[in-house]
Amino acid sequence: MGSFPIGQGFNRSAQSCQTQTVYVIDDDVAVRRSLQFLLSTAGFTSWPFSCAFDFLDNLPNLRPAPILLDINMPEIGGMDLLSELTNREITWPVIAMTGNADIPVAVQAIKNGAVDLLEKPLDFDVLEAALGDAVERLSNIKDSEETRCNARRLFDCLSSRETEILAVLIDGLPNKVAAHHLSLSVRTVEMHRANALQKLKVKSIAAVLHLEKDAECTLKNLVDAI
Repeated sequence: MGSFPIGQGFNRSAQSCQTQTVYVIDDDVAVRRSLQFLLSTAGFTSWPFSCAFDFLDNLPNLRPAPILLDINMPEIGGMDLLSELTNREITWPVIAMTGNADIPVAVQAIKNGAVDLLEKPLDFDVLEAALGDAVERLSNIKDSEETRCNARRLFDCLSSRETEILAVLIDGLPNKVAAHHLSLSVRTVEMHRANALQKLKVKSIAAVLHLEKDAECTLKNLVDAI
């Protein structure tokens, strides 16, 4: 959809987000149109969805972006969609919207994964601030996902034997004890350890621990999955 020119008087941070897409999920067409105007004025591009089903159907083809989500929708409500996004491990920042905000609704929305809850009709300054925070969160999420993917890609390069040996050595056991534990020769453990460290592009078992943290999975889990 086209966007309106950026109006004068809005802060530089909003203008820096000129190409940032925001997914708008609301069953009220008037709200979707109003938000398209507000978002384009602040330098964002609105991608509207009339219901949660529509958004979920398109989800596999969507790139990570902030989400403006109406809480009170028929069939699949905003709270249910928040739960579904959590189940699918979608961590994009969601700003919930409601026409009757109260403390229980706010608490439930945050528990279900929303980063903020705004009351309709939306105040432009409040919306702009919330979106600025959402864009920053999204950037951090992308960085974390890239780190995780890179670490897991390195672990995928390991053979099953190398993974098994590292899973034992990472507990701090010396090569001799690890060899006895795995019924292998010390030479075999040393050889696989050296090959594994080279593949992981690290020089020590301590560095493997940091890589394991980046991957958000354990070598023991990888061994169990073999």
